[in-house]
Order: sequence, then structure tokens, then C-alpha cells
Amino acid sequence: MVEAVAANKATATCPECGAARPDLSRVCPACGAPPMRASDKRAVENEVRTEDLEPYVALRYIARLFKVLAVLLLIMMLGEIVTGFVANGIRSLMTTLGEATRMLVSAGFLWAAGDITILLIDAGHDLRVARILLGRINAAMHEREQREKNR
Repeated sequence: MVEAVAANKATATCPECGAARPDLSRVCPACGAPPMRASDKRAVENEVRTEDLEPYVALRYIARLFKVLAVLLLIMMLGEIVTGFVANGIRSLMTTLGEATRMLVSAGFLWAAGDITILLIDAGHDLRVARILLGRINAAMHEREQREKNR
């Protein structure tokens, strides 16, 4: 793929910014896009560009926050169990068992919320890619109609 484009250096363009790029194996001088390899799909016109995928940075932080809170809740649960046994011995068993169960379930819900947030990020990427490809199909169909009318 890169060899075919490299053979015709006059028509080589950067897939990221569209500027003329004489050597695809080097960094683009216009936008700083990384070099292209033979397995790189950015040279294919119908592929989704990296700029088309909107980053979901805030959602990723929220997913991490949920998971960190779940781990902290488990650490707090262990601390509560140790404190209960040190302070009251075996008499605190029933109270500690109930609290530990409640905290364990809460930590599980927080961990699940982090996983659901990551799932939402993936669903958002899929939706964005579908919209982009649908727009490209629509543009190609209109371009085809215009060519047929001009004949």
C-alpha cells in the first residue's frame, strides 16, 4: 500500500491533513502525523481518520474514578473489620459482617459503573464511526448522480 503510494510521489498526500507529503515513511512536515507503515490503514480513503473520533477524556476519568472509589471502599471495609475485632473482639462479628456485606456490594456497584462508562465510550465511538461512514456514502452517491447527469 505504502509502496504503491511511494512509487507515485507526485500524488502522495498525508491522510491526516491532506497536505503534500513526498515521503510517507517520514513524519509529515505540515501536521506532524507519524510515519506510515505497510500495515497502516490510514492510507485507505474509506477508513476513519483519527480526528474523526472524538476523545471521551472526561468519561474515561469518570470510569477510573468509579474503580478507584471501589478499591478505596474495599480498603475501608478491611480497616473497619480489623478495627471492630481489635476494639470489641468476637462481639463485633455480626455488626462487622453486615457492614462488610453492605460495603462489598457498594464496591461492586461502583466497579460496574466504571465498566458501564467504558461501554458508553465504545458505543459513542461506534455511533460516531457509523455517522461518518454514512456521510461518506451519501457524498459518494451524490457525486455519482452528478457525474451521471453531466453525461
